[in-house]
Amino acid sequence: MRHSLLAPLAECQTRFAVHDYDLDATLTSGQAFRWEWSDGAWEGIVGDRWVQLAFSKDSIVAVASEKTSDWTWLADYLQVEISLHPILSSFPDDVPLRAATQACRGLRLLRQEPWECLASFILSSTKQIVQIRQIIHLLCERFGELVPVPLGYQPVYAFPSAHRLAQCSEADLRDCKMGFRAPYLKAAATMVDRLDVDLASLYDLPVDEARIALMAIPGVGPKIADCVLLFAYGFQSAFPVDVWVIKALRELYFRGRRVKIQRLQRFSKSHFGPFAGYAQQYLFHYMRLQKKITAKQ
Repeated sequence: MRHSLLAPLAECQTRFAVHDYDLDATLTSGQAFRWEWSDGAWEGIVGDRWVQLAFSKDSIVAVASEKTSDWTWLADYLQVEISLHPILSSFPDDVPLRAATQACRGLRLLRQEPWECLASFILSSTKQIVQIRQIIHLLCERFGELVPVPLGYQPVYAFPSAHRLAQCSEADLRDCKMGFRAPYLKAAATMVDRLDVDLASLYDLPVDEARIALMAIPGVGPKIADCVLLFAYGFQSAFPVDVWVIKALRELYFRGRRVKIQRLQRFSKSHFGPFAGYAQQYLFHYMRLQKKITAKQ
């Protein structure tokens, strides 16, 4: 029988003290796609590790399937050391952002592994989050390495490496229900595997050069590149402009006018300050919440 939280050995558990951290919002805000809510806790894969997360009394309690003495990998992924106050204080004092920060208080950005982040957002093109999750689940199940899990849990798999996916045929990838995205994913895997695009080197580049490097990959436009720059590399000036963000900017800042995307991009670069990427995520999640509220009325 499964319980809401495991009762592991001390070597398999840790606790991160946090302030202003909404774990639920962070894991469901469209920046990562491998977290599942199960019996009162979140279960997911970070790299090649299974982990269970739960929020309890200003702390995030983490349980791993194996003993570990170094939790840096998870602390970095969750960005638990980041103070939210200076980030929110840097936002322009306007009505839309005040509403977004109030509605989404505690929303954080994760720091993901670059290849998984890149591949995931290639697969996200024109798809809703539930569909993206399904595609990634199939991809990991068929081509990922088995990950150790606690006794009694269903098998789970790590995200497939670029090397593994580069060896797949386009038909193999299409079997994971990704449709027209298959050749783009295969091309990306091949380029990353061959180091035609060296993902590790992008940390040290200026953001504009890193963006150009990512956009050399077929199927990677400004939006996907900026998602990777923000969610994997932590470039705070990256401001992904997708359908939800376009909707937010037009409705909240331009009174519903059909302003061209190029103008919205210029506006976002000049208006949102040094943590523009964080502001984008608040606006993105806020618009999704508003849609859910409206749908219930």
